[in-house]
Amino acid sequence: MDLANKLDLLCDIVQYGSFTKVADLHNVDRSVISKQVKALETELGVRLLNRSTRALSLTSAGTSIYQQAQAVREALLTTKKLAESFHDSPKGKLKVTGYTAFGQQYLRKAINQFLLKYPETEIELVLDDKRFDIINEGFDIAFRIGPSRDSNLIARKFAPNNLAILAAKSFISEYGRPKTVDELIALPAVIYANNEYNLGKLSIANSANSSELIKRQMAPRFTSNDVGSMLDAVKEGIGYAQFAMSTITRPIEEDNLTTLLTDHKLADAGEIYALYPHRNQTPLTNLFLDEVKCVIGTPPIWKSYIDNYANLY
Repeated sequence: MDLANKLDLLCDIVQYGSFTKVADLHNVDRSVISKQVKALETELGVRLLNRSTRALSLTSAGTSIYQQAQAVREALLTTKKLAESFHDSPKGKLKVTGYTAFGQQYLRKAINQFLLKYPETEIELVLDDKRFDIINEGFDIAFRIGPSRDSNLIARKFAPNNLAILAAKSFISEYGRPKTVDELIALPAVIYANNEYNLGKLSIANSANSSELIKRQMAPRFTSNDVGSMLDAVKEGIGYAQFAMSTITRPIEEDNLTTLLTDHKLADAGEIYALYPHRNQTPLTNLFLDEVKCVIGTPPIWKSYIDNYANLY
């Protein structure tokens, strides 16, 4: 029995005034209650109760500790009630971060739906492609591509995330459709890069019949740390680009885009993970994760943005 439970037991003893009555309350032998009281006195290093054949009374130290025990009991009851309140009428604040493209397309929608559904909740959203110190900066949830490098965080696989190579149909009209990796990397490319990542290399099979991936340097014409700017450049025919599927916002046909080298195996972009600082999540956190999952769908909606994607790459 831990200290909190022993203190709770002390409260029962004072309230009922009898080891026997408390033993009946907990459906145990009287000797068990006596043993736990002795263990509590040993742990605290003070005598708590004066015992006689007729009555129990608190010592001076026991009176002070009993007052603290009541406070502990009240705090535990309040905590339990607070947790239960999340089930009935969720309330509280969440601090959430995610990589920008995913946040703009999916987290914003999930947050709006969540706040309308649960009016006593509050959410702070920080979108950035850099990796924050989640624990020290007080985030409850972070959405990132790939598992965390921080062993103090709990990582939960949240959604699959694959790559696709896209170009505008106008780009193909100008440069022709590449049939090999060599032909592709000779063309102007649109590349994502920030202070931590530079995705200027393709990890791709060298031929349609190979499963072995090689890394090939792309020829950058436009480099950006903003996926939206990259997508705009690709739509204008400035270059081709590799995109994580989760950053594609609608069916590619609507933007006059087409896929390239679909018979060549590509590396995965890395699964999307939900990262959080504690293994046991609050009901509020779990409700929000459910809302995000509802928005992206199962399988994720982005898989429908490229026809027959399951049989490509």
